[in-house]
Amino acid sequence: MKFSSCSLTEIQQQIDEVIRFLSITLNIANAHTVEFYTHDVWKRFVAVSPEDVLSAVGSGNDQQREPQHRRSEQPSTTFGFCNDTKRLVDTQELVQAAKEHSLPGLGLCMSRENLLQGLRDTRSESGTPEETVAAFEPDEFMTSKKSHEVQSMSEVVACLAQHCGVNQVIDVGSGKGYLSSFLSLQYALRVYGIDSSSTNTHGAQERNRKLKKFSKAYQKHTKAARTQAEATHSPQEELIEKKTGLNGDEDVLSGNGPRIRSQEEERVLTSSSGINPAVEGHSEQNPETDELFLSALSVDVIQPASPRVPPSQLSAEERERRKRENLERKAQSRADSTGAMFSPLTSYVTAETELRDLINELEDAVMVGLHTCGDLAPSTLRMFVAKPELAAVCSVGCCYHLLSEEFDPAGQECLQSVCGFPLSQYLRDQSCFCGRNARMSACLALERVALGQGIQMESLFYRAVLHVILRDHYSSYKSEKRVGNVYSKAKSFVDYVRRALRRLELDESKLSDSDIQDYHNTYRVRMDEMHAFNMLKVTLAPCIEGLILLDRLCYLKEQEDVSFSALVQLFDPLLSPRCYAVIGLKNDGKRTTS
Repeated sequence: MKFSSCSLTEIQQQIDEVIRFLSITLNIANAHTVEFYTHDVWKRFVAVSPEDVLSAVGSGNDQQREPQHRRSEQPSTTFGFCNDTKRLVDTQELVQAAKEHSLPGLGLCMSRENLLQGLRDTRSESGTPEETVAAFEPDEFMTSKKSHEVQSMSEVVACLAQHCGVNQVIDVGSGKGYLSSFLSLQYALRVYGIDSSSTNTHGAQERNRKLKKFSKAYQKHTKAARTQAEATHSPQEELIEKKTGLNGDEDVLSGNGPRIRSQEEERVLTSSSGINPAVEGHSEQNPETDELFLSALSVDVIQPASPRVPPSQLSAEERERRKRENLERKAQSRADSTGAMFSPLTSYVTAETELRDLINELEDAVMVGLHTCGDLAPSTLRMFVAKPELAAVCSVGCCYHLLSEEFDPAGQECLQSVCGFPLSQYLRDQSCFCGRNARMSACLALERVALGQGIQMESLFYRAVLHVILRDHYSSYKSEKRVGNVYSKAKSFVDYVRRALRRLELDESKLSDSDIQDYHNTYRVRMDEMHAFNMLKVTLAPCIEGLILLDRLCYLKEQEDVSFSALVQLFDPLLSPRCYAVIGLKNDGKRTTS
């Protein structure tokens, strides 16, 4: 690569700094909100007022103020915590330290733009021509969040594939197949989507089938509308231009009249979107076209519709049959001509999985994972290291609370032979652990919470006060049964408690409505403590996530055959909070195509 990334030694030094910071602060992240009142969590860990915490966190440390509770006779602090009592006494110091120990503060991340530029520069130096792709906007068939993720990640994956000289992509945890479909249709890559859920793979297959059928007609329709809008001929002139499509079929464009579509194309637009093609052809832009691909991807929504003008000589069954056969033929023809294909596969994969047992046509490939859940993200990196046919990896993980930990002192042993954290030998040698509640905190989105999005305080408050009631009146308050989504159905706190007691199969007759309401009133005045405490958790979230991701980067840095590895911010954290990708490239000499 033309650009450089941090060395293994630099990564290890930064990991040491983050571990030192978390060794002081992790108790806050590991405190369980359910036990907030029963264990008097606020007094155990915090020596300042909720107002001080909320003010400091809300200000983002932009304003320099005098340290809280700081007098000359007081003992020194570390990251805002008193060295003697271990309680938080200076929130400003904590907030500033948290910023410095997050990924942005450490300065270890590469920007997406720098990564792409480096890949393109290397490609130019090698004489590899720049590939062009057909316009295919994901906004047309995805939510804004998913569109942002797919578009940002797919460009990186396509550049990685071209840099490595490969045409195959393995999408691990492919889910509904959005990324796989886009990579196949936009970048003409052969994509194998692997997901453990047969429901997901079947849905992805159906969604991709409909998308491939619809994409050609949609692109022709869009191109025709653009051509018509740009036409500047006089009403007396009529220009008829014949163009050959992707599959060799012909379209006729009229300079002063609506475009004449093929029967197949008109039927696709009619049946898939319910839009009158003749009327639609006269408009430069139609708001309904924004929903066309969304309709095409929704397997359960689309219902075959009758043609706009039914040919009298054909029955409805015959029309449907011909439409289906024509579209399948054209979709297959396009796939054959470009070599692109998306093949959803159902399998539970680990580092020990033989990919050639799943994919007979496997060649050198790029392995990707978009928001792979829990242990699947580290498993993806292990597969990349273990499989010589994998030339590059681009992994974005999520659901850190579902990671298994090898050295968790809580006794929650890893059920698999290999755990998800720690991944690197460096952290394994230190028996590093986070704890489930801390990993749950790592899932919080600081950027969103800062804008008033995210934490639903009332539901957390209800659950914590319920725990007090269970402690005071029932011996089974540590029951393994979960309250679940009782809050969403409850009309009041009293209703919430009664629903929860029934869910837990406890005798609700022990308490009157007034007894239950008294608990609510007693703790309601302390709700600000819970709010402030959760904001402290949010403040620590980027640091815990940073440790997990630095562990994964360190793992790649430890591998001799990995020539380049980096953490890259792929997404806007406001749109997609889990925005960091672990990128890796192997030495060319270590790859095989056996």
